[in-house]
Amino acid sequence: MKNKHTSRRSFVKMTTLSTVGISIIPRHVMGKGFIAPSDKLNIAVIGGGGKGYSDAVNAWNNGASNIAAICDVDWNQASRAFEKFPNAKKYKDFRKVLDEVKDIDAITVSTPDHTHAVIAMTAIKLGKHVYVQKPLTHNIYEARMLTEAANKYKVVTQMGNQGASSKGVKQMISWFNEGLIGKVNKVHVWTNRPVWPQGIATPTDKPEMLDGLDWDTWIGPAKMVDYHPLYHPFKWRGWWNFGTGALGDMACHLIDPPYRVLGLGYPTEVESSVGAVFKRDWSPEYFPESCPVSSRTQLTFPASDKNPTSLKMTWTDGGLRPFHPDLIPADHPIGDENSSNGVIMIGEKGIMTCGTYARNPKIYFNNGGVLIPAAAVNEDTSLPENGHQVAWVEACKEGFKKDKHNALTSSFDYAGPLTEAILMGNLAIRSYDLREKAGNGFEYPGRKKLLWDGTSMRVTNFEPANQFVKREYREGWSL
Repeated sequence: MKNKHTSRRSFVKMTTLSTVGISIIPRHVMGKGFIAPSDKLNIAVIGGGGKGYSDAVNAWNNGASNIAAICDVDWNQASRAFEKFPNAKKYKDFRKVLDEVKDIDAITVSTPDHTHAVIAMTAIKLGKHVYVQKPLTHNIYEARMLTEAANKYKVVTQMGNQGASSKGVKQMISWFNEGLIGKVNKVHVWTNRPVWPQGIATPTDKPEMLDGLDWDTWIGPAKMVDYHPLYHPFKWRGWWNFGTGALGDMACHLIDPPYRVLGLGYPTEVESSVGAVFKRDWSPEYFPESCPVSSRTQLTFPASDKNPTSLKMTWTDGGLRPFHPDLIPADHPIGDENSSNGVIMIGEKGIMTCGTYARNPKIYFNNGGVLIPAAAVNEDTSLPENGHQVAWVEACKEGFKKDKHNALTSSFDYAGPLTEAILMGNLAIRSYDLREKAGNGFEYPGRKKLLWDGTSMRVTNFEPANQFVKREYREGWSL
């Protein structure tokens, strides 16, 4: 792409019309299924291991796009991606990718949460389209900044909560819009996460650095700590320095259906309680750098255009889940088939429920009836992960168009506010054991309901909680 306001296809068209003696052969002339190089998006993959591998494969879409570069601080983790795309240039620092590979049109970001924003913002300011894994960012401030920048620089964006593009969530929207369950005033969302260590002490030993790992770049904007296998490659999710805990990991999948179906915006209140860890003498132990072993969070949302009443949304993790509603038969699972993750929306006329990625949506009516969708909805087991990214790729080829961009199921216009709402929960979780001095010098913990001004991104009744709205970046890093 020669500039950020011109799509690849329109640029090719202009070149064809203005260049004497050179012609671009239309794909239909080359034969069915042929994709001209001019129609391919050049993509840089930032984070090639784990989820990054599937993100690369999905965006590549059997050759419909070109994977031009793969960047990972740990090439051992990215080895599978390197093998899949042997012609891609290999890097360890995303900044070098964006500086040296001049024909990059778009990037995928599949790195730990703490580096999402700095990588995405760097690309956005260069006019590159971005696909960023969930959660969009590590904190609320970053989510707001990315949302504003995407519109300012007119780039095509998508967050990687692929269930947002599923048939299940579309079915739930249709049912709600038909008024089948009426107004909703209670929502329960839960997950079995974490499936990594949380509620543990910060490691003090210093294991040998992994061969070839660029630890300084892995740390990025976060506070510098020594390498430890409790951080990399997978367990970073349980540390506030890098991850966003169980809530950040799964809520972009699980809170998305009610947030989307009910047309929600910024919460106004949030309150949390967390599971305790005890020492041998049975005194409670607090690990401020590690996410809790379990938590329970309640968000209050005001009435929306779609749901004209305020509601309470309760989130639980760490193996905690809501009790089985009386309206749902005792032998029916709630949420997933094993009830490990799920969503329940309680309305005036019945309960709408689904599992992870909005799978198996159902309605249990007050009169005892049950509504199950057509088989095609429940057979949608592809998630449809590929379709979620292919839609983004196709939109990138067309260039930024406000109306079409908003048609993407998780453009930053939607994913930014969703991420902010989710990370509100972490403000309360991280504030749970903070201490604030009262007028008499007595210190009391922040185990209280937090009142939130979404427009200003500020807790209005407990100042210590505002330290978690944004973070201080390590020297040499900025948004």
